[in-house]
Amino acid sequence: MPRCTPLLRHLATTLALGASAWMAAAPATAQNTQPTALTGHRNFPEAALRGTLVVTSATTATINGNPIRMAPGMRLLNPENGLVMLHTVVGQEFTANYLIENSTGMLLTAWILSKAEAAQARAGGVANTVNYTSGGASQ
Repeated sequence: MPRCTPLLRHLATTLALGASAWMAAAPATAQNTQPTALTGHRNFPEAALRGTLVVTSATTATINGNPIRMAPGMRLLNPENGLVMLHTVVGQEFTANYLIENSTGMLLTAWILSKAEAAQARAGGVANTVNYTSGGASQ
């Protein structure tokens, strides 16, 4: 014998409808670097620099030939803004825009550029981006 009262049935129906409406809501975008159908380009942060990036291992890379450590959680994004797994591009050379984390000097984010993006002017990187020492005697 069911013991569900009309009030409980009404409450259950209301909760189910509210949950389905909440789940159907469109997600908010986290960054404004997505290529759009109207513009076809990404908007990079003002602080982003341009350089030649080579991932040398899971934790290190070179930018314009200078070694740099990668921050934990470093993101490498392809021209469609898809996440690139670092181990799949070890040894490959890319023209990229990149951000350096201010307090540690580590590579935080890099965007692999399309040919059209690479043709646009942007400031280059710093001359010396090494953020670690070998432990030898200082001069």
